Amino acid sequence: MIEETKQKILIAEDDEDIVAVLEMYLANSGFETVAAYDGLEALNRIQKERFDLCLVDIMMPKMNGFDLIRRIREESQMPILVLSARKADSDKILGLNIGADDYIVKPFNPLEVTARIRAVMRRAQGRTHAAKILHVRDLKADLSEMCVYRDGQALPLTPTEFKILVMLMEQPDRVFTKEQIAASLNGTALDGDENTIMVHMSHLREKIEDEPKRPAYLITVRGLGYKLKGKA
Repeated sequence: MIEETKQKILIAEDDEDIVAVLEMYLANSGFETVAAYDGLEALNRIQKERFDLCLVDIMMPKMNGFDLIRRIREESQMPILVLSARKADSDKILGLNIGADDYIVKPFNPLEVTARIRAVMRRAQGRTHAAKILHVRDLKADLSEMCVYRDGQALPLTPTEFKILVMLMEQPDRVFTKEQIAASLNGTALDGDENTIMVHMSHLREKIEDEPKRPAYLITVRGLGYKLKGKA
């Protein structure tokens, strides 16, 4: 019997007490953890090792969390979950816009963090349908590669954006509420998820649409939700 390799999580956090708590809970949940106590150390680790997910604090020495996320996204689509004391909506929106898959405000419940990690990882792993291809207009989603193409060009989607777009492509012209989209990502709709979905949809439009402010693909149905327009 082959022993299953543990999923490895990088904890980029300068507070040693928080790191210790996270390490304990994540180890009890079956994860392997590595700690980095400043942004540069975290980046160096990422460039040398493979991680399944990165937990990122925003207020770190040497390189802040926002800059670290940007650097990660230059090279990797690894899932990123922000843990930060900065609770302003502008900080959450910035974090999600530059590539984070989720944002949790401190102080946090370690059990919730673990649940969110599992949800983000499920999204990142995508569907297990072998070689399944979806086509809607000039969009093609390859579920085995976890990649979406438009006119043959790969779109630089985060794992969360990929999951949302595939959900819409599976049923073009069907309207999905924000709650339905959030529940498909997290297993259940949580407080604050509606704003998070709006951010992800805005970011998807920037990557797909020729004119993001006049979308031709990702359509907002006022008072209801979103749909992917099936025909031009």
